[in-house]
Amino acid sequence: MKLHEIHDNEGANRKKKRVARGPGSGKGKTAGRGIKGQKSRSGVALGGYEGGQMPLYRRLPKRGFTKPNAKSFAVINLGQLQSFVDAGKLDPKAEVTEDSLVEAGIVRRKLDGVRLLAKGELKAGLTIVVTGASKAAVEAVEKAGGKVTLPAAAAAAE
Repeated sequence: MKLHEIHDNEGANRKKKRVARGPGSGKGKTAGRGIKGQKSRSGVALGGYEGGQMPLYRRLPKRGFTKPNAKSFAVINLGQLQSFVDAGKLDPKAEVTEDSLVEAGIVRRKLDGVRLLAKGELKAGLTIVVTGASKAAVEAVEKAGGKVTLPAAAAAAE
């Protein structure tokens, strides 16, 4: 076999149908769009149009409310912290802050803060400073001999 002998299998490549190129092409005159009507014209986008019937997006009820100033927190679990301590990416003796969590790669970005949740098990006694934490997470950290500090709670107490 030589380079000039290589070709696709029979029927593997089909030529694009060129519309509106005369009656001999089989797609001449109206180019497969039928006669008249909205869809035969160019520049028509009928997204969501149901022929005069009430569209689905208007038939379904609106539900709920989206808070415009809602805060979005980066979430970490106790199990994640423990696995990063075991892997040596987090120093158990140093204070664990939001910046150190981003540096270690547990959290991609802080968003409006970091929130600690109680999923998993923590054995290392860590001193953690985060924006928020669940009660169960705080209890689990204290049980492991650590401490959780919430700057927002400290500011509210003053």
